[in-house]
Amino acid sequence: MKKPSPRALAVLATLLTLALLGLYLWAGPVLLDLGALLDPDSEARSLLGLRLPRALLALLVGGSLAVAGTAFQALLQNPLADPFILGVSGGAAFGAALGAAAAASFLGLSPVLAQVPVFALAFAGALAASALVFLSAGAGNTSRMLLAGVVTNFLASSLIVILNTVLRPEQAQDLIYRLSGSLAAPPPAAVLWPAVVICVLGFLWLLRLAPGLDALSLGPRFAHDLGHRVETLNLAIFLPATLMTAVVVSLSGFVGFVGLIVPHALRSLLGPAHHRLLPASFLAGGAFLLACDLLARLSFPVFGTQAPVGALTALVGAPVFFVLLHRLGGGHERS
Repeated sequence: MKKPSPRALAVLATLLTLALLGLYLWAGPVLLDLGALLDPDSEARSLLGLRLPRALLALLVGGSLAVAGTAFQALLQNPLADPFILGVSGGAAFGAALGAAAAASFLGLSPVLAQVPVFALAFAGALAASALVFLSAGAGNTSRMLLAGVVTNFLASSLIVILNTVLRPEQAQDLIYRLSGSLAAPPPAAVLWPAVVICVLGFLWLLRLAPGLDALSLGPRFAHDLGHRVETLNLAIFLPATLMTAVVVSLSGFVGFVGLIVPHALRSLLGPAHHRLLPASFLAGGAFLLACDLLARLSFPVFGTQAPVGALTALVGAPVFFVLLHRLGGGHERS
């Protein structure tokens, strides 16, 4: 059987994502009455107004994490590289928690101004976590990098717990909810749209560097032989991927394994060329998280609550991680 062309796959993926978005907006504990949307005073419009920002947040978070995972995997020549596993998300989460606590101490700040320290400290935390992992393990040793990432996540979680104990009860509760890996409380549009702009610009920058990502995925020596300045290229890829991770973690908390599952699945379908892999990752990552969040919304109506979407992505991602780790064992591991 003839393999479908990348263009046909792109059209099919777009249609499936749009259909999933429509299902997401319609389905829930209360079904959306499509006919009532024409009435400006209907409850259906209010329901759509609640679900649409959450759907946009799911697409943004999932797409950005998948693109960041794709970039990290090429940068490190490691299919296990993922913002969550490498500790980047943990560092961003601690920075976001610190920024939220700092913003809460200043009364009367607008939502946009209150988010500035959250974004900034999340980015600083992600950079610090990445530096800690790279300095302690080096970029070429798979097992040591994974161990360093796990330890960094534990360190970040411990710092968040310590921070949580010194906050006022209402601040502590808000912090726990913020970092639980949930999309149930989308930020206001004044915060969400700047985040969309930052992540889309980061994606476009990485897409511009697709030839460099192709070269790096084969090794730094190969990239150098093709005329790339490897250190400059590494920095140009690392910074936007880290920034995208920091932005979405500051909005949604811990959502793990999206950057691991999606690029790995797409690479087997589309091949390693990043000019196709990056757009597909953005689209598929958003669709994957949208589907997980829809499942989270529909799975627990009896209890009157919802599971954090981060828990569902971990349920899917952990088995995939163990399979990949097994494949990298023995003689395949880098030293």
